Amino acid sequence: MKGIILAGGKGTRLHPLTKATNKHLLPLGREPMLYHPIRQLTSAGLADLLVVTSTEHMGDVVNCLGSGAEFGCTLTYKVQETAGGIAHALALAEGFARGEKCCVFLGDNVFERSIAPYVRAFEEQPIGARVVLKEVGDPERYGVAALDEHQVIDIEEKPKEPKSPYAVLGLYFYDPQVFEIIRGIRPSARGELEITSVNNVYIQKHQLQYEICAGRWTDAGTFDSYFEANRILGEQQNRILA
Repeated sequence: MKGIILAGGKGTRLHPLTKATNKHLLPLGREPMLYHPIRQLTSAGLADLLVVTSTEHMGDVVNCLGSGAEFGCTLTYKVQETAGGIAHALALAEGFARGEKCCVFLGDNVFERSIAPYVRAFEEQPIGARVVLKEVGDPERYGVAALDEHQVIDIEEKPKEPKSPYAVLGLYFYDPQVFEIIRGIRPSARGELEITSVNNVYIQKHQLQYEICAGRWTDAGTFDSYFEANRILGEQQNRILA
């Protein structure tokens, strides 16, 4: 299984902190933000990783992370030249994935506990995709999963009236058909290829499974959530709990 870290975007909600640097290079606890997804993926046994970031910050990201030797992995880099959405960024990884399953980690997401159990569960899943859900107080900020007793029946992107409190977190697992699915979706009203559209295709195929996140989680996309991410990693000195 390949690991893919998406670290593009302009980080406008964190201006002026991000006027001079990529959001994913801001400090979390004692380390740059991007160290966290790399440590999560490598601790789960994934050693071949791709980092997708924007044109203007690629040099800074490479200078920060290098070859991956420091982390016990191999790092490859790809440039997302336009902000076309998560699915657009993921599409750039098709050549890197080379027909293998992939774990996609949004670079501003922080998981208190190891993602290794989710990786193992997907390794055993014969086909399809897997998402991780968490009950949150502000689901309208995220893709929101509507559930029945056994499965996700629909995901709605940033709904004004969420159907549940369960947000789809920035950790996704896909089999090789994901790239063909991306080619078949259309841009959303905001002109982006939404990962929610990809996930809903898997739902239609009855091939989407889910996990409920154990431990604390946050993204670091707003000042409030950025401070929460610092608190989580600061309290545990950037260690990942089992």
